[in-house]
Amino acid sequence: MKVLSMRVIAGSAKRLQLKTLDGFDTRPTTDRIKETLFNMIAPFIYDSVFLDLFSGSGGIGIEALSRGAKEAVFVEKSPQAMTCVKENLKTTHLESGAMTLTQDVMSALYRLEGEKVFDFIFMDPPYNQGLERKVLEYLSESHLVYGDTVIIVEAARETEFSYLEELKFSCIKEKVYKTNKHVFIEKAGKEEIC
Repeated sequence: MKVLSMRVIAGSAKRLQLKTLDGFDTRPTTDRIKETLFNMIAPFIYDSVFLDLFSGSGGIGIEALSRGAKEAVFVEKSPQAMTCVKENLKTTHLESGAMTLTQDVMSALYRLEGEKVFDFIFMDPPYNQGLERKVLEYLSESHLVYGDTVIIVEAARETEFSYLEELKFSCIKEKVYKTNKHVFIEKAGKEEIC
């Protein structure tokens, strides 16, 4: 493990450095993109329940906790990456609000069913493997999501989400970067802009 230029941007753990894994098995969201993302959702983070799927080194969920989220659940199947998440939680003194699940995302969703309801669900799956669609198909029928849950998918820029309507979801916002994008999704009924 090594420290790249990844840090907590704001809140109780502001400026603390986060560890990331060597190599490309995990692809940490850059500080600039993370800052843009949290600028968009900052007013709604305080006291929220946050789910960080495919959490890698945990930077997104930790940012949410640092900014006042009541709880964050981190799901990551790689034991090495989860060790990194736990070290980062310890460094930032945010362990008390965290739940960690070292398992496959679909298994974790089944496990959480009936136990939690999330205000935010963030996922950053490996690109171009269709994993975001598999998760969204599950969430479309899940009690983990309620009318105001915001699902944020980080995906390759070319990933298309034309199937959202058939899953009874709406794309409410899309923020495109150089090589990737954030797609903001809610239950159908909200104004669709994508």
